[in-house]
This record gives sequence, structure tokens and C-alpha cells, in this order.
Amino acid sequence: MTDIPEDHPRYFSLVTRELLVKGVKDGIASMQGLIAQGRGEAFDYLLGERTTASAMQAERVAVALMLLAERPVISVNGNAAALVAEEVCELSHVLNAPVEVNLFHRTEERVARIVSLLKSKGCRVVYGDRPDRLIPGISHERAKATSMGIYGADVVLVPLEDGDRCEALVKMGKKVIAIDLNPLSRTARAATVTIVDNVVRAVPNMVAMAKEMKGMPARELSDAVKGFSNDRALAQALEEMMENVMKARRNV
Repeated sequence: MTDIPEDHPRYFSLVTRELLVKGVKDGIASMQGLIAQGRGEAFDYLLGERTTASAMQAERVAVALMLLAERPVISVNGNAAALVAEEVCELSHVLNAPVEVNLFHRTEERVARIVSLLKSKGCRVVYGDRPDRLIPGISHERAKATSMGIYGADVVLVPLEDGDRCEALVKMGKKVIAIDLNPLSRTARAATVTIVDNVVRAVPNMVAMAKEMKGMPARELSDAVKGFSNDRALAQALEEMMENVMKARRNV
């Protein structure tokens, strides 16, 4: 990363890529995660690589939901660990929400590496290395969950989630907060609240909001959530993308 000049117009994107490559080399992220990152970057281009008004609103609603929750939990996969481990731990601390590692391409060694990384970054409670329950409807390693973590949660923040597991968590009666740059994905449409933003912007934004909102009365937090429509937020995200595309065309 020291070879990337800070004045490069793609500096932050290139640094993100390097972090994921390092994550693969360190046994944190998977090769498949690199492909997922590339797909996300394509949608981030359409957004103008910025946090839009609809994303900012969704982030605020998400923080309010987690502050109102009895048992909020943050689910972390390899990409999230490689990109925002420290920020996830800070959010976990502010919201008093434990973290659970859940992987599509699961190996116990990789789970252990991510658990160790998160603890080194300040996470106090990290589940995932000793799952004791299965999420109904998922016939895959991702079904593994922990009673004190995702399985017993009422609100789950799932950065970079798979659509079928998102749907399964919703069917269990949980409120699911997804961070997904693709507003057309099954995850985005199934979640209770979808944040159409890059995880490297969304999680730090949520940390700042959580610090600001933590002392708010429950009534004010409920007011922040009231009236939120995920379908409407996704439609607005698509409109913001189209506006950015039209702006780019005018500048060509």
C-alpha cells in the first residue's frame, strides 16, 4: 500500500483492494470475497463513491434499531473483518452488541483467525468459533450460529450478507440490517433496513451516530425509526444512482 500515491484519484479504492488482498494472504478473507468486492465497487461507481442522503437516513435508522434492541448482534464475514475490523469493534462497544463470525466459505482455522483479529482490535465478546445452533432453512455451513449471538438476537447487523440467510433470519422474526451496495439484490430487498453504502463508509458513519444517539430517550429513537420504508429507501437509492449517472453523462 505504500506504493499507492495519496494523490491518485482512485487512492481509497486501491487501498481497499490492497486490504482485501492482504486479508486473503492472512487467511481472513477468501478469494471469492475479492470477486464480491469487485461487484460492489461497480455499484459504488454508480453512487459516486459517496454516502448518499438515503444511505445516511438508513444508517441512522439502523443505529436507532440497535439501540432499541434487547439483544443486538453484529455478524461479521471475511471481507468485513479485512476492511473494518477496528470500526466494527468500536461499534460493538458503543452499542453493547456482541460480534459473531459467520462465513460462507467456512473453515475452523479461518474462523479462529477472524475471532483473534477482532479481539486484537478491541472486540470484547466474539462468538462463532463454538456454534451450538442452526438457522432454520439454511443447508450450509452458514447455518451455524450461537445461542448467545445471532441465533438469540432480536436485531442483527449483517454487513455483506447472502440473500438466503438474510431471508432465513427475517423468517425467524429478527430485524435484519444489511449493508449492501446493490439495491436490487435479494439481501437488500429482504432486509428490514438496507444501507446502500460501502461498508468502509457505513460502519464509521454508524459509529459516529451511535455515540451521538446513545443517550437519546427511547421515544426519540422510536421516532427515528417510525415511518421508515425499506422499499422507499431502495427506490431512492436507485434514483440517486441514476442522477449520478446522468450528471456524469453531462460532463462527458
